[in-house]
Amino acid sequence: MFKHETVSFDDEPLILVDGDDHEIGHETKVNAHLGDGLLHRAFSIFLFTDDDQVLLQQRSGEKPLWPLFWSNSCCSHPRRGENLEQATHRRLREELAIDAELRFLYKFQYQAEFGGLGAEHELCSVYVGKVEAPVAVNVNPSEIADWRWIPCAETDRLVAEEPERVTPWFVMEWQRLRTEYRDLIAGLSAAPLRKVA
Repeated sequence: MFKHETVSFDDEPLILVDGDDHEIGHETKVNAHLGDGLLHRAFSIFLFTDDDQVLLQQRSGEKPLWPLFWSNSCCSHPRRGENLEQATHRRLREELAIDAELRFLYKFQYQAEFGGLGAEHELCSVYVGKVEAPVAVNVNPSEIADWRWIPCAETDRLVAEEPERVTPWFVMEWQRLRTEYRDLIAGLSAAPLRKVA
């Protein structure tokens, strides 16, 4: 059985960028999220099944920002010296003990504050993958409180009717996936989900 370890640290170096995604420096994760937040590179991953479900996770109650909010399958930041391909696959292994084929769709910039406690200010790259069937994942309890495969139509209702239960970036990303990228996602070929030993 894969044993999870703590994988998030206040002092891990995030990559600061300008609006054109040029690296301009590094800052610790805790400092990058203070106040209005410093613009940094990030990514979001959505895993779908061939029967139109999506994997959602509920963020750990220990998270300083948006604890216990529902969000997309996996999201995080590349670290100093790490590209997005390396970072996305690392994070799937760290949070869910799986790996999957991913396709980059787009990147966008957003800023969202969390009750005066800090903010996300990210240039976020969005990735999707499709797997053959909804399978059990082995979540990292330091990152994830709960998880479930949810039909996309039910996720539409969650975002539309209960946005206070989900993270702001998830709302923005989901709406775009369901409008601009719906046909592309439907046409993706499903691949086996690889579990980490």
